[in-house]
Amino acid sequence: MKELLSPAGNIECLKSAINNGADAVYLGGKSFGARAYAGNFNKEELLEAINYAHLYGVKIYVTVNTIIYNNEIEEFLDYIKYLYQIGVDALIMQDIGMISLVRKKFPNIDIHASTQIHNHNNEGIKLLKELGVTRIVLDREMSLEDIEKINVDIEKEVFIHGALCVSYSGQCYFSSKFLQRSGNRGECAGMCRLPYELYEKNNKIKTTGQFLLSPKELCTIKNLKDILESNIASLKIEGRMKKEEYTYYVTKINKKLIEKYYNHEDMTL
Repeated sequence: MKELLSPAGNIECLKSAINNGADAVYLGGKSFGARAYAGNFNKEELLEAINYAHLYGVKIYVTVNTIIYNNEIEEFLDYIKYLYQIGVDALIMQDIGMISLVRKKFPNIDIHASTQIHNHNNEGIKLLKELGVTRIVLDREMSLEDIEKINVDIEKEVFIHGALCVSYSGQCYFSSKFLQRSGNRGECAGMCRLPYELYEKNNKIKTTGQFLLSPKELCTIKNLKDILESNIASLKIEGRMKKEEYTYYVTKINKKLIEKYYNHEDMTL
């Protein structure tokens, strides 16, 4: 059965995900995660989360998926050591240099290549596999046809629900340039989600709405059967900054449909 991977911004969301069928949960600590403004978990909460999840046979993946500066490397490695010691199941990482370093320092820990790396072609994914990456999180803007053309022998993970970025995964500098809040440091201001007016030279152009840059949320329920029949290993729900109720419903609905598929039942909700 495919893995259903749910988000958790706090311990309540974690328990909601697990109690509604998540096979794995991804979450961030207080440092080095791409959602700096989520609730996130301190060291004691990380240990509690791992112990609770493992009690139910659920895996925990921790996001350390920001770019790491030179003066942070020692602190970063101390943090990775702590995660290794408390039994995290995998790290989700972006910084290729740090991926290489972690593989040398902690050869037994699994590393998943974050969508922030912009994983979308065979050559880039071959390089990641050579570095010891065990799973790739593919770009949200890829089609299922494009995904199935990736022929590297590595686990594939895709987003099936949640927010979409107007730019390519990991390649947006909008927030960084205007507000000095870098998406690659976990500080994206979501500027594509704000209302805008459209002008051509000095003439305002009438539009049907104000949210001109914001894509609609991703929802693959109608395509779930095709995804389940593909070579994708893990189905990921976006939303570490969203509330417990969101985690509850989206996890529950997708788990129900996945079970219907494997039981050869009608997948209509």
